[in-house]
Amino acid sequence: MCYERWRCDVQQVDLLRSLPKAKRNINARKSTKTPEMIAIAKQYGEEYFDGPREFGYGGYKYDGRWWSVAVNIINHYDLGIGARILDVGCAKGFLVNDLMYAVPSLEAFGLDISRYAIMHCFPPNVIGRLHLGSADDLPFPDQSFDLVLSINTLHNLPRSRLIRALQEINRVSRSRGNAFVQVDSYNTPEQKELFEDWVLTAEYHGYPEDWLELFRDAGYTGDYDWTIVE
Repeated sequence: MCYERWRCDVQQVDLLRSLPKAKRNINARKSTKTPEMIAIAKQYGEEYFDGPREFGYGGYKYDGRWWSVAVNIINHYDLGIGARILDVGCAKGFLVNDLMYAVPSLEAFGLDISRYAIMHCFPPNVIGRLHLGSADDLPFPDQSFDLVLSINTLHNLPRSRLIRALQEINRVSRSRGNAFVQVDSYNTPEQKELFEDWVLTAEYHGYPEDWLELFRDAGYTGDYDWTIVE
C-alpha cells in the first residue's frame, strides 16, 4: 500500500545507462576555476560548448552516443508514430535528432537558452525544431507534448525558478507522469566535494532527499534520475 501518494507517482529511471562514462580531470578544473571563468561559462556561448575544457564541454560534437538513449526513452515510454517530445535544454539538438531517427514520423522539438547552441545545431534536420527560451517559461500551450525531457539542465536555475520550470514541464505534458528530468546530485560528502570542485554553472544542487523534497514542493509528477560526479 502507498501511504504517501506523491512518492508513488514519481520513480527513478536510468535512461542514460548506455552513455560512456565521462572523463573529468577534476583536479585540473579545481586548480584553474575562477569567478571569471564561471561567469563566461554561464553565458552558454562558444567558450562553454566549443572552447577549452576549463570553460565547459571542451568541444560539443555529435558522435552518435545519444542514439541508444533515444531508444531507451522511446521503449520506456512506449512512444510511437506521431508522438510529440520536447527536450528542455537541448543544446545543439543531438537527442532531438536521434529521437526522430529512432521512430519515423515521431515529432521531436528542443528548447535551450543558448543562442550559440541553436545557431550551431546538428544535424541539419533539426533546424527549425529548436526554440530559444528558458525552462521556467516554456513557449508552448498546455498539454502540447506526449513526453517532456530535461537532462542535466534544471540545476542551472536557482531554486525558485527551478520549481517554476518543473511546474512548466507538468503544464505542457499531455498526461500525468509523462516527463523525465536528470539533475546533478551526490550521495556522500566526498561526492559533494568532487561536484563542487567540478561544477561551473549549477545554481542549485543537493542530496537526493533534497531533490525529492523540491520535486514535491513543485508538484512535479514525472520520473527522474541523478548525475553523480565521480
